[in-house]
Parts: sequence; C-alpha cells; structure tokens
Amino acid sequence: MPITTTRRRLLAGAAATLALPAFVRAQGAKPRLTAISQWSAGSDGAAITALGKKFEEKGGIWQHSPVPGFTTEMMNKLRAQIIAGDPPACSQLKGPEIAAWSKIAPTVNLDAVVAAAGYEKVVAPDLAKLHKPGGKWIALPLQIYSTNMLFLSKRAMDKAKADKVPVTWADFNDLAEKMKSGGVTYPIANGGTRPDDGQKFEASLAGISPAVYRAAIMNLDKKALEGPEIKAAFAQVRKISDWMDPNVGAQPFATNLKRFVEGDMGMMIQGGWAQGVLRNAGFKLDDFMITPGPSDNSKPVFLLNADAFIFWERKEPDLQAGQALMAQLVMDPAIQTMYSQITGSIPVRTDVDLTGEGWSDGQRRTAAALKDAVANNQAVLSLAHNMAQENGLTAAMIDVLTEYVKNKTIKPEQAATRLAEAVEGAR
Repeated sequence: MPITTTRRRLLAGAAATLALPAFVRAQGAKPRLTAISQWSAGSDGAAITALGKKFEEKGGIWQHSPVPGFTTEMMNKLRAQIIAGDPPACSQLKGPEIAAWSKIAPTVNLDAVVAAAGYEKVVAPDLAKLHKPGGKWIALPLQIYSTNMLFLSKRAMDKAKADKVPVTWADFNDLAEKMKSGGVTYPIANGGTRPDDGQKFEASLAGISPAVYRAAIMNLDKKALEGPEIKAAFAQVRKISDWMDPNVGAQPFATNLKRFVEGDMGMMIQGGWAQGVLRNAGFKLDDFMITPGPSDNSKPVFLLNADAFIFWERKEPDLQAGQALMAQLVMDPAIQTMYSQITGSIPVRTDVDLTGEGWSDGQRRTAAALKDAVANNQAVLSLAHNMAQENGLTAAMIDVLTEYVKNKTIKPEQAATRLAEAVEGAR
C-alpha cells in the first residue's frame, strides 16, 4: 500500500513536540535503542552496523530494524508503528519530511543535548533549519552528500585522450563525445532508478542556474517552472540518457560499476555514496576521479542531501537513555568520521579535519565544493533524494522525469509543461 502522508493529513494529526525528560533521569537504566532505517546492505549497511557496535561498546542494547528498498518502504513501516502507538526511539528521516512527520506523533526536544555538544555551531545554517522545525531540534543530521558529483573512469579518460575534468556542461558534452569516439561504449554509467532519473535532471538544472533551481524546485515558483532554463535542463537530460546503455531499465547504478572502472562506460553523475559502493565492491580509488558536477558559471554547485535521525517521544527509561546515547554518538566527530569514511559522504560537522588518512581526494573536493557553494549561494537541496520537497510532491515530479528519460518521443518543452502541471496538481 503506497504511503498517503499529505500536508493536509499530517496537519490534521496530533501536533506535539515534547521536551525530552532530563537525560539524568534515565541514566539508571541500561540504554536501549529501537531504530528504523532503509540501510541494510553495502556501504550503508556496513556504516549503520558499525554505529550499532559503537552503541553497544558504550553499554547500550542496539535494536535496528532495516527496511530495504526506497525511502517509501521505510516510511510505510514507520507510519504503521506510529499508528499502532509504538514508534521507534529514532528513525531515518530527512529534509521537509522531518517537519511534516513531526505533526503526527510527539518528538523529542533535543535542544539541551545539542547545546551541550555545541553542535549547531558546526552545522550549515540551512541544514540546521530542516532539523529544528518550529525552532526546536528534533532530528540530528549525520552525513552529507552532494548528489551531483561527477565520477570519471580513468581508463575511459585514457581512451578519450583527455586529461582535464569538465567544468561546464559544454565541457561535459565535449568529453562524452570524445569518449564515444575513443571507444567508450557508453559515456554515461548512471542507472535507471527513480532517484537516478531525478539526479540527471536536478544536476542539469542546478548546473545551468542554481538560482532558477532554487526558485522552481525549492520554492515552486510558477514563472521559473515555465522558464527557458527548465527546457534547457530537459534537453541536457536527453543528451545524458542518449549516452547511456538503453538496456539499463530500472537497474541501480551499481550494476554498471565494473564496466565503469574498466572504461567501457565513462562518467557517472552520483553522490559520494558511489565512492563507498565502489570501495565496498573491491575497486580502488586509483580507478576513478571525483569532481564537482558541471556548472555553467564555473563555480561549484552543491546539491545537498543529508541523512538524519528523528527522535520519537518514548516514556520508557531505557529508551530515553538510549536516545541520549544515540544523540551523543551522532554528533561525535569520531563517529561522523567513521561513518563518512565507510559511506563516502562528508561529515555534517564543518570542523572535522579531512586531511588525514582514510579520506579520499574526492571527499576533500566535496567538502571544498560545499564551502565554495555556500559562499556563492550555490548550495541547493536535492529533489531526487527528498530534500527539496515532501515525499508526495517529490514523487509527482519524479514521475515526469522518469517518463521523460524512458520515453524519448517526449520533447523538452512538453516535459517542462508536464512538470509544471504535476507541481500544480500535487500542491
């Protein structure tokens, strides 16, 4: 059964953000944590398992229930438990969904523990706002990805006799053609899942104009949604899809990793998680390069995707103690370092040093890109990964993007019209 959380339905729910009882009251109980996430395998599974081991090392009882699949499956389970009056102590949730879901069940006020850790001082302001709807911290971001990082196969670059990474979309398109001429079968190695289709579009539009992306995708401005930049983004998406394996279907990008490393495929537009997946599959950092995605004004654009945990109000002393321990671990620089080094993300904390061993040049470039993008107002929120809009509206927009990628008879201007109509119908 598909998820049915809408703004109207959520607002009709019981709205209550409860202050967490003083953590000291729960210190007599053995910390226990019930948690739900979609992380079950690969680098994500390895990272959440490592976090659980750290929790247990601190004397806690770790009870994680992964729900494999896309976010919707996890949210269906979360909703079922909330309706049954048995929410987990914390669950994976992010972006606008944090505010929306906090309307249907009481959440924990984390202000005291956040203040004690000085966490807000080291979190990007726009990111912090998403985790404190109503002015109170109820969720904690754990890791950050840029969904429009560009991965380049070194063997494919050699085939193209190319030694410069593309900066603009014109550079990108030129390199793709050189790869094709040099014997790279498919210059693009992206997959065909719904988030992947969304990433093709958001990377195209944000790279053309982050200002228009913010207006159209984040603020749903009608004029921006019907503007020339949207049509140009769809035209760029068509080029990307034409350079892909037509048999990719709905396969995840990881299906193509071996061909990517071997140089049969050339480039991927992905988040930093692709580094974690590549390394988890046994490939080496020397096999590929990572650089910020194309930006027509030559300044890095950062499509921000951040994973977080929201904390649900529970009265049991052991679960309260578990929430206190979990909050402390999530904000710990050492834990964020461990987590990001496994997954390929970058830490939420801006004070974590990435110069030492265990970090890739790609992660360092990602961190630098975020800093530059924030300074130049070119950091925007990912649509494909539920950061820019709530789940229902995101799904309506992704429907249009996926249909466009799969059906090459649809023209860019037609797709732009359908996207605007989908937004209007889902609001």
